[in-house]
Amino acid sequence: MRLYVPSTLAELDALTTAKITLSPRRAHAATPALVAELAAEGIDDLEEVEYVAQLAAADDSLVVIASGPSVPWLRVVISVDVPDAAVRPLPAGEDDDLAPSAVEITEQVTGVKIVCVHVDEPDAAADIEAVMGGDDDAIERLADRDLLWYDATEIAAIPR
Repeated sequence: MRLYVPSTLAELDALTTAKITLSPRRAHAATPALVAELAAEGIDDLEEVEYVAQLAAADDSLVVIASGPSVPWLRVVISVDVPDAAVRPLPAGEDDDLAPSAVEITEQVTGVKIVCVHVDEPDAAADIEAVMGGDDDAIERLADRDLLWYDATEIAAIPR
């Protein structure tokens, strides 16, 4: 299953290879719930569904940044493929803010190859700082920004 894992540049900087160990945590994927929701809106292209999941992971990256404010303030999403058995969808239940793409990695998965990484441009840090300060306009500016795509071999070259 392709997962979009919210992360930080500090986590990427700690990597010594293009393989990682994933501990149980929240991620995002093209879940049946997301596919159904988007199909109701007339979207049935798998690439578009995966893009929506990646955007949800970018939003969750802000939560990861807020929990460790000493990390560089740029959204990071790591794309990986993991066995389906290591993942379970998170039901919306009472949490209406839970994206339909939300999944939980249920067990530690080692030797996971990074497919690619999506990262904000360095000048997005000012908008992230503004978001952390409660600026609603900055949320809109971030929503308008596309994350840049990097191959796993380019991780060390990502601008900070």
